[in-house]
Amino acid sequence: MISTMVAVLLALTARLRSRIADDRGDVPGWVLITIMTAGIVSVLWGIAGDTLASMLSSALSSVAP
Repeated sequence: MISTMVAVLLALTARLRSRIADDRGDVPGWVLITIMTAGIVSVLWGIAGDTLASMLSSALSSVAP
């Protein structure tokens, strides 16, 4: 029973090590996500910048005495 569990654990460890060694990441995907996120933030900030600023100042003034 224990030897079977050890064998399974060793097999899983070896598989995990091989996946980590082979995984170089998806750089174009991360770059695309980063650029799209920056674009969305820029568009939202351009559209609702004044409203967001007034909401922030209102929230801060209600917290601070």
